[in-house]
Amino acid sequence: MIKIKNKKEIEIMAKSGNILANTLFEVLRHVEPGVSEKELDKLADDLIVKQGGYPGFKKVPGYHNATCIATNDVVVHGIPSDYRLKEGDVIAIDCGVFYKGYHSDMCETVRVRSKGSKLKKDRVDEFLEIGKKALEEGIKAAKLGNHVGDISKVIQDIVEKKAGYSVVRSLVGHGVGKELHEDPEVPGYLMDRIEDTPVLKEGMVIAIEVIYNMGASDVVYANDDGWTIATEDGSLSAVFERTIAITKDGPLVLTK
Repeated sequence: MIKIKNKKEIEIMAKSGNILANTLFEVLRHVEPGVSEKELDKLADDLIVKQGGYPGFKKVPGYHNATCIATNDVVVHGIPSDYRLKEGDVIAIDCGVFYKGYHSDMCETVRVRSKGSKLKKDRVDEFLEIGKKALEEGIKAAKLGNHVGDISKVIQDIVEKKAGYSVVRSLVGHGVGKELHEDPEVPGYLMDRIEDTPVLKEGMVIAIEVIYNMGASDVVYANDDGWTIATEDGSLSAVFERTIAITKDGPLVLTK
C-alpha cells in the first residue's frame, strides 16, 4: 500500500533529508587514499547524532552501521570494513537518517583521489557521470501525473541504451516514510508498460536509485556476511540516490 504524506510529514522528512545531505557530503570530503571505510562510517554516525538525528540503517534488523559502503565491484549493502581506500578506487556511500519518526535515504558514488592527484579523467569517471545524469533526469520525471515507469524508462535509456552499461535488475528504489522501505518499488528499468505502473500522486515520497554496473547486470552475495552484494563479473558498480517528494509544483528533493 502506497502511503501518502501530508504537508507536516513532508516538512519533517525534509529536515531528516537535510541532516542526511549535510552528513553525506561532509563524509565525502574525507574520502581520500588511506582512509578506512570504518572511519568514514564513524564520521557519518557522529555527524547524524550531532544534528539531532539517528542513523536510520541501524533500525534495519541485524544491521549495526550508519552507512553501507560499496567499494569497486561491491554494488550495495557493503558493511564498512578496515579496508583503506586507494587512489582510483570507486566508493559508494549509502546512508539514512531517522528523525522524529521518519526516514530519509541517499547515496553518492565518487572516485578516490588525493589532493595532489595526477589521475586523469578516464572511462571510470565517464561511467560515474552517466549515473549522475540518469539520477538527474529520473528526478525530473518524478512529477505529478507521471507513472513510476516514466522514471524507470528514463534511467534505463540513459544507462543502457545511450551508455551501454547495465542497470541491476534485482535491486530497486522504493517508497520512504515511517519505514525505510515502503511501497511503491521504483525500478531503474521498465518491467511493464508505463501505464501499468503506479501513478505519481501528490504526497508520495520515494527514493529514486540508479544502481548500475559497468559490465553485466548480474550480482551475487560476495561473502558469508549475509549483506554484501557484488557484481558477478567483477566489474565496477555505482549507485546514486535521492529522496524525493511528489508535489503539485514538481519533484521536491528532500535530501539536500
